[in-house]
Amino acid sequence: MTAVALYWAQGCHLCEPAKVTTRAVCADLGVALEEIDITGDATLEATYRAALPVIEIDGRRAFKFYVDEHDLRERLARSLAR
Repeated sequence: MTAVALYWAQGCHLCEPAKVTTRAVCADLGVALEEIDITGDATLEATYRAALPVIEIDGRRAFKFYVDEHDLRERLARSLAR
């Protein structure tokens, strides 16, 4: 089953547009989306802060900084087809 994880943090100006795009595409395709706020979590901050927002598809990093809607749809379609 295909799943998407969106790592974000409070005050991240790039995160809000990424959330909007990722939510819409996942909802449209029926893909599970987990949104993870890294704010205050030392381990997650160390792993993700420098690249926020980070989107992973099935545990693999797919996007950082910016999410292209068309590219996200294509990647998810490929994942769903497996």
